[in-house]
Amino acid sequence: MHIIVCVKPVPDPSRFDKLRLDPDTMLLRRDEVPSVINPLDRNALEAAAALKARHKGRVSALAMAAPGALEQLQEALALGCDRACLLTDPAFAGADTLATARVLAAAVRKLGRFDLILCGGYSADGSTGQVGPQLAELLGIPDLTFARSLEIKRKKLHAHCLREERQAVCETELPALVTLDQSANAPRLTPLASLRAAASKKISAWSARDLKLAPSGVGLAGSPTRMLNIFTPPVKRRGEMLQGSPDEAAAQLLERLRKDKVLS
Repeated sequence: MHIIVCVKPVPDPSRFDKLRLDPDTMLLRRDEVPSVINPLDRNALEAAAALKARHKGRVSALAMAAPGALEQLQEALALGCDRACLLTDPAFAGADTLATARVLAAAVRKLGRFDLILCGGYSADGSTGQVGPQLAELLGIPDLTFARSLEIKRKKLHAHCLREERQAVCETELPALVTLDQSANAPRLTPLASLRAAASKKISAWSARDLKLAPSGVGLAGSPTRMLNIFTPPVKRRGEMLQGSPDEAAAQLLERLRKDKVLS
């Protein structure tokens, strides 16, 4: 069994308050905050490791990112992946979800035969949940979203998937794509010894040319979605602090509400 896990390096969520937008491109300045593996992609890596142990398979990790993402792919290797490929090219910069899915689809085809693709349900920095289903559509395979559990029986995939406030029991033929919910499992901590061993493993780097992709179909040039503007709306309300004891402040508040005819 060959399992592919799509891994996205994202700015460390604990430092989101440090993120800034480039005023010209309207894109995040990702180089100003350290990157980590997208939290839900860790659920996908954990699910892949469990299936690999159960079915004696192999796991490949894919990441479309800047060259600095080698660190996250090394961590994916330390968490049980057998191979890692970094999809990196200046032409990929500024990609929306569809352009990203095109690059990932080309990389999947380059890897060859596979049985299952696993992704996080959404990314911490975008939260659209679109890349997984778009990738499945481009590859012409079924997809199950927000899975809480996975099981393979007689070459069929069985999954329990979240559907709003309920849970659906789904079944599909392989190959297929599944996005994982954060409740699917408890991702393990990265063993230090495994991380050291992974540092010596080779990570493939593929460009647009390697993937036989035209620059016009990837990155900002191939993205039908554009960020035209983003701004903080002006705050027109003003605050007022009521002075005195709690009882005095409550009395002042009631008087003000009656004066403004909020209360009769």
